[in-house]
Amino acid sequence: MPIGIVTMLGVYIICWWTVLFAVLPLGTSQERHEAPTDGAQWGAPDKPDLKRKFITTTWVSALLWLLVMGLVYIGWMPLPDLAPPVP
Repeated sequence: MPIGIVTMLGVYIICWWTVLFAVLPLGTSQERHEAPTDGAQWGAPDKPDLKRKFITTTWVSALLWLLVMGLVYIGWMPLPDLAPPVP
């Protein structure tokens, strides 16, 4: 593999956070018309389903990470060599 394990982990973490922010608004509705009386905010969803969203984020980001690693491995998306030249 042309990259190290730390770089692979960093790419996965970036994929995970990007997918998380894409998945968070899914399944929420803003059908609330009455004022909340329990101290909640107006825009807060009634059932956020965070466990399901974290699981979805994990497997979608794993698939995306495998795609990115495959593209790096075959050379379609090369990463720059940041090591200083050896004299």
